[in-house]
Amino acid sequence: MRTIFLLLAALLWSGQASAQSAEENCPELPAGAALGWDVVNGPDFVFCKAIRQADGIQAFSVLIGPDPVFRADRALRERDGVIDGHRVRWYRGDVATRRDVHVRETLVELGRRSNAHIVVRADSEEQLARNRQLAEALRFNATAVGGD
Repeated sequence: MRTIFLLLAALLWSGQASAQSAEENCPELPAGAALGWDVVNGPDFVFCKAIRQADGIQAFSVLIGPDPVFRADRALRERDGVIDGHRVRWYRGDVATRRDVHVRETLVELGRRSNAHIVVRADSEEQLARNRQLAEALRFNATAVGGD
C-alpha cells in the first residue's frame, strides 16, 4: 500500500510540475484580474485559456507557437490596440455553431520564431470590451518570445 501511495504521490507531483512549467509559457495575466490559466501543451505550441475564477467562463485564449494559424481579413478589421508594447489590429470572428457570440481576434508577433494568436469571446458587447481590455493588459515572458 505504501508503494502505491508513493507512486501516486510521484505521479501527482510530476503532473503539478508539468502544469507549472506550462503556465510559465503563458503570458502574465493582469494583476487583480481574477483569472487563471487552463493550459494545453503541444509539440511546438502552448494553448492558454484565461478562465474567470468567479464563474469558470473563458474570457479569452492565447495560442503561442512558431506558425500563425490566424489569417487577417481586411474586411473584418475592427480596431487597433497595443498588447505588451506590440501594435495589433483586432478583427471580427465568429463561432460557426453559435451566432450569438461576439468574437475578436488578433495576432501578436513576439519574435522571429514565435507568435501569439489571441481570441476574445463574449455573450455581449460589454463583456467583449472588458475581455479585450484584459487581453490587452497581458505581458509576454522571455520564454514565449523565444529570446528574440
